[in-house]
Amino acid sequence: MIDPFINGLTNAFLLVIMLFGLFGMIVPIFPGGFVIWLATLLYGLLNGSLEGWGLVLFFVITALMIAGIIVDDVLMAAAARKAGASWWSLFYSFVGGVVGTFMLPPFGGILGAPLLLYVSEYLRGRSREKAWKITSSLLIGWGWSFVARFGLGVLMIGVWFAWVYVTPS
Repeated sequence: MIDPFINGLTNAFLLVIMLFGLFGMIVPIFPGGFVIWLATLLYGLLNGSLEGWGLVLFFVITALMIAGIIVDDVLMAAAARKAGASWWSLFYSFVGGVVGTFMLPPFGGILGAPLLLYVSEYLRGRSREKAWKITSSLLIGWGWSFVARFGLGVLMIGVWFAWVYVTPS
């Protein structure tokens, strides 16, 4: 039997990690959903509750994490593609986001991705207005992507709460 004080302290620590993951989603390349998922995995391993309902709820959390990864890419790319972005420009934007994050952490990706998209679209022979329209569409998609990922992160934490406090031990 785990000491209730230690168990409560462990759960509080894991919740802090999950909240770090949740609010870390502000930085586009930060894997906040994965951080939340890892904390729930750690909970399951520490408490030996990766069986029965615990396993079912862990699979639900896993599905929510995967959905967050997919929705992130789809919403950003779809918004920019709808405005006329080329696949190459989106690739350059992705590279700019990754490189920017490592060169100027944590916000370099926020600058690098739209900047490279704008430059790429401008160099494709489009006007500044068209390049800006495509770039602003990416940023709007980014905003919706954040809202969706944040919502999924809140759901992941909610399912974890159900796992901890509602399911039978």
